[in-house]
Amino acid sequence: MEAPQDTDPAFRLRRNVRLNKFTRFNIGGPADLLIETSDPDRFAALVQSCRSWEADFYVLGEGSNVLVSDKGYRGVILRFLGAEIKRQGHCVTAGAGASLQALVDFSIDAGLGGLETLARIPGSVGGAVYGNAGAYGHSIAERAEWVRFYDGHKVRELGNAGCEFSYRESVFKRHKDWTIFSARFTLQPGNAAQLRARADEITKIRDEKFPPAMQCAGSIFKNLYLKDLPPAVAAEVPASAVREGKVASAYFLEQVGAKKMRRGGIEITSYHANLIYNTGTGRASEVKLLIDELKKRIRERFGFEVEEEIQFVGEF
Repeated sequence: MEAPQDTDPAFRLRRNVRLNKFTRFNIGGPADLLIETSDPDRFAALVQSCRSWEADFYVLGEGSNVLVSDKGYRGVILRFLGAEIKRQGHCVTAGAGASLQALVDFSIDAGLGGLETLARIPGSVGGAVYGNAGAYGHSIAERAEWVRFYDGHKVRELGNAGCEFSYRESVFKRHKDWTIFSARFTLQPGNAAQLRARADEITKIRDEKFPPAMQCAGSIFKNLYLKDLPPAVAAEVPASAVREGKVASAYFLEQVGAKKMRRGGIEITSYHANLIYNTGTGRASEVKLLIDELKKRIRERFGFEVEEEIQFVGEF
């Protein structure tokens, strides 16, 4: 595939690029082709080109919630870098390529509240919308007014209801051929100093749990709704482990001895059973082995399946 000639300053095409540098795990083999652009029209044209060539492609954001195969990706990795953030009254519109932290900081500096609890969650705005990122009882879905995206044929917009948000889910997860370009968030006036203090408080907590230098993708498994658990299991869960109707996966992982488990260069922390990290020499295959072992233990001990938050890219 040849790079069309134009003036897009962010357009970049590279071959055989190792993907570890694009993931929080710092793991991943090479992609046949990596193409980046901040131009929505160019991005749409690239998708069409991939389809015309019958080339496999994957849209990658900041790689905060993905595990890339040691073998890399036999196809085209596309990255949309459009990152403009602008205010319109009580609303803020952000490009999908902007970091979520940049959106949080922008809204706080503008004296607009509603996103401060998302402070220090790694990843892009597009990825946060895609997976309905959230923390401390709130999610990005609460503030999303509309999302602009490319469905493979044309650019469309969906309002909040059309995005079908639920816990760590959205309609975009079920349509992996759709690409988010931007989103608009409806916020509320607030005191910038107070909003910043709340964000700083959350940042401190998150940095203690997930140190910025730690090579990890955050929590690996989704939490579970108490009402969805087998009755016998639900009856076994102590009230102290239930928050807002959900039970942390870490509770069940602790019961099966997850803490400090290790496979090669991949380890689970001693203080949080749902936090898998790369000690520096880890491989994607080792992460997958550890995940599969944990799922097996949960299934055998409790009789249900835990579901990963992370996305797998490439061949496993």
